[in-house]
Amino acid sequence: MPLTMFGRDGEGEFQILLDRRSALDIGAFVVDGVDISPGTAIPSDGDRRIDHALRGFLFTCGPDHIRHPEPVEGFKDGRRFPLHGSLCGTPVRRTEMSAPDEPLCCLAETEVPLANGGTALVSRRWAISTDESQVLLSDRVTNTGAKPFAPMLMYHVNIGGRMLGDDTYIAGTMFGNERWPWRFGDGESAHFCLPAAPTAIDGWAQVSLGPFEALSGRTLIVRFSTATLPFLQMWRCQRGPADVISIEPVSHRIAKRTDLAAAGEMPMLAPGETVDYTLAFQIR
Repeated sequence: MPLTMFGRDGEGEFQILLDRRSALDIGAFVVDGVDISPGTAIPSDGDRRIDHALRGFLFTCGPDHIRHPEPVEGFKDGRRFPLHGSLCGTPVRRTEMSAPDEPLCCLAETEVPLANGGTALVSRRWAISTDESQVLLSDRVTNTGAKPFAPMLMYHVNIGGRMLGDDTYIAGTMFGNERWPWRFGDGESAHFCLPAAPTAIDGWAQVSLGPFEALSGRTLIVRFSTATLPFLQMWRCQRGPADVISIEPVSHRIAKRTDLAAAGEMPMLAPGETVDYTLAFQIR
């Protein structure tokens, strides 16, 4: 059974259903009785882990690899990273909900076997803001193995295209004063990745998608710390039965691992060291 957290925005109620089978990612985000995640309207890469995760509202790829498989460095046996890294589909080891008289939050720990033979611990904290309108995620990745690895992380915030209309746009700090149509690019599928310009106030970037026809004109807002998520990737797919768009704060630009390493963009995390990632989202 999923863990459920409840909140309230200015217009109504929402709930998030947390998936214990997959790192406590979000299986559904239900706003006033409407689940805005894509459900079965997704394409398949043939990986059951990803098919399951992509149906939900948020899943995490990493902590050792993002995007499609590439060879694992230092191995001559043809070993490759799994699609979207090792975390997705890993059951949580421990969960803990806050006491009834405390601010609403849920803690989780997931021990992740890495593709290079090492291990990492993902310590996750989901929280609802004190005004009950914003969902906040804090992740800490700890290298619990015996050798270094290069941490990589991407959050996929997935929305069903059926929620959107002709007047739905993408806006944010990285777009300046422009608004982009949600059906960006050409053809049935498209993606882009660009630097996630932070605000001068708190160093966080912000991107919004809306209005949602299915939510009486309200908008989804996603914010994330650019300290460790310095890029925004977005992807959409309207191919066959698939109808999905994804907002994807990410640690690395689109490039091969070898190219990133040569450019000094894949720093190693030594045994015992940690790295933190944070994001937040709300409907308003």
